[in-house]
Amino acid sequence: MSLTGKYAVGILLTFVILAAAMLYSFPAVTTLTGVKGITVTNFFLSRIVLWIILIIVFLYSFCIEKSVFFLKEEKKYSAAFYIKAVLSLYFICLIGGGILNAVILFFIEEKISTKLLNLVLIFRNNYFLVIFTCLTAAIVEEFLMRGYVQSRLEKIYNNPTVAIVISSVLFGILHSTYGTISQVLGPFFIGIVFAVFYKRYSNIKVLIICHFMIDFIAMMMMNFIDIKHLSVF
Repeated sequence: MSLTGKYAVGILLTFVILAAAMLYSFPAVTTLTGVKGITVTNFFLSRIVLWIILIIVFLYSFCIEKSVFFLKEEKKYSAAFYIKAVLSLYFICLIGGGILNAVILFFIEEKISTKLLNLVLIFRNNYFLVIFTCLTAAIVEEFLMRGYVQSRLEKIYNNPTVAIVISSVLFGILHSTYGTISQVLGPFFIGIVFAVFYKRYSNIKVLIICHFMIDFIAMMMMNFIDIKHLSVF
C-alpha cells in the first residue's frame, strides 16, 4: 500500500474509533462496572478510552505509516504571541459560535442537549473531573483532528482548503452524539477556525490551550448558572 493509502486508512481508522467511542464507550464502561446510570467513575473511565485511542493512532503512524505523528513541524513563538493567539481564537469562537447559535434558534426551536443535561450533576463542583475532561478533549481532539487528520488530508489532496473543510466536518459529526444541530454546527465552526490557524501558524499548543479554555469556562458556568439558560459549544 502506498503512503497516501496508509494516510487514508489512518484517517478512516481515527474517525471510526472516535465515533465508536462517542457512541459506545460509556455504555461499555457501564456494562463492565455493573453500575447503571451516569456516575463520576463511569464517565472518567469513558475519557480514558479517548487516551487509548490517541495511543492507537500514535502506534499506527509509527508502525504502519512509519512516519512521525505530526507531519507539520511545530513552530515556536513568543509568550506574547501565545497570549494574543489564545485570546483572539477564544473570542472569535465565542462570538462566532454565539451568532451561529442565535441563527439556529431563530429558524429552529431547539431544546438543549439531553446528554448535556444528564452530565451536569456529575460535573457540579467536581473540579478534578472538569479539568480532566477538558484536558482530555483539548489534547486528544487537537492531536487527532488537527495534528493527525488535517495534515494527512492535506497530503492526500494537496489542497489545504479541502483538508480544512473535511477535518472540520468530521469534527462536527463527532459531536452529533449530543443530539442537537447546534452541537454539530458549533464544533464545525470552531473546527474551521482552529484548522485555519493550524495551517497558518503550525502550532498545536495554542489550539490545545484555547480548546481547554473554551470547555473549562463553559463547564465552570454550569456550576453557577442554570444550564437551561446556557448556549454552550
